[in-house]
Amino acid sequence: MKRPLALWGGAGLALLVLSVTVSLSLGSAKLPLSDVWGVLLSKLPAVGGWLEGGWAESTEQIILKIRLPRVALALLVGACLSLAGAGFQGVLRNPLADPYTLGVASGAAVGAALLIHFGLQAFFLGMWSVPLSAFVFALASLLLVLRLANIQGKYRLETVILSGVVVSAFLSSVVSLLVSFSDRVVNEIVFWLMGSLAMRGWPFALVLLPHLALGAAALLALGRTLNLFALGEKQAAHLGVNVTRTRLAVLVVATLLAAAAVSVAGTIGFVGLVVPHLMRLLAGPDYRVLLPLSALYGGIYVLWADTLARTMLAPAEIPLGVVTAFLGAPFFAWLLRRSKRANGG
Repeated sequence: MKRPLALWGGAGLALLVLSVTVSLSLGSAKLPLSDVWGVLLSKLPAVGGWLEGGWAESTEQIILKIRLPRVALALLVGACLSLAGAGFQGVLRNPLADPYTLGVASGAAVGAALLIHFGLQAFFLGMWSVPLSAFVFALASLLLVLRLANIQGKYRLETVILSGVVVSAFLSSVVSLLVSFSDRVVNEIVFWLMGSLAMRGWPFALVLLPHLALGAAALLALGRTLNLFALGEKQAAHLGVNVTRTRLAVLVVATLLAAAAVSVAGTIGFVGLVVPHLMRLLAGPDYRVLLPLSALYGGIYVLWADTLARTMLAPAEIPLGVVTAFLGAPFFAWLLRRSKRANGG
């Protein structure tokens, strides 16, 4: 356990530092890497007094007030979605499960879109209203998927995914209906359909941070139990696992993580599918290793996807959900074909 975590964790931290630095330097205004490091280090109490500000004031404003909040939010969103995907895959023993394919992301988008449509974004709990609504609808959509996929108490891989696709399509049509009825807030609702981190400042990152902290702690505490789930539910039960309670706990926590990410960034597909599976191939199936690595590399993955989204056609911007779909859909097709071969299909 310790060796893969140290190896891939160390490599991930180095890649994280590099990715953050490069992302902060890229954009409509390209900034030297030396200026990026200078601005960041100047804000550290231990070294800030030793640095001379040889950069323009506008450079500091771009880094600290525009790009850094977006970078932080990308890391948090990626970590949430990847952890959610790893949780779903572990408890359902299904490599194709993720918030997007299970309809959870679409359910969260419906919850957010309803509040926006009726102008209730801050009516109940202030800035926590949208995450709460997204979670309730995401959980309801997950329960509906599992209900449709339940055949005599068993969940077949193909049935779960097919049910998720059906529920996701229905919920997407609900959001489209809200768009057709909306005049004033149509752009805000379309945002949830396509996914983006544009114009999302520090308050959104602060909303997402406690969700990630609580969700990650809960899933990490269940890492050993998820390893037992890989043996099968009957074997896990014989080894002392309360299968029903554990399944419910993991599903609720993973849904909370996915809903929180969708509530601030919209529907971003395939992150929870691609990253955990790649980490499983690289570091092995131990969930005590897989979960933290999925969070780390998931943040890096979304950060690079968002960097591509805002730089490829600068100053225009590609929706983040479009970029992740371009990257994730071929991977999903490959994984589906691989699963069929493994099952003799």
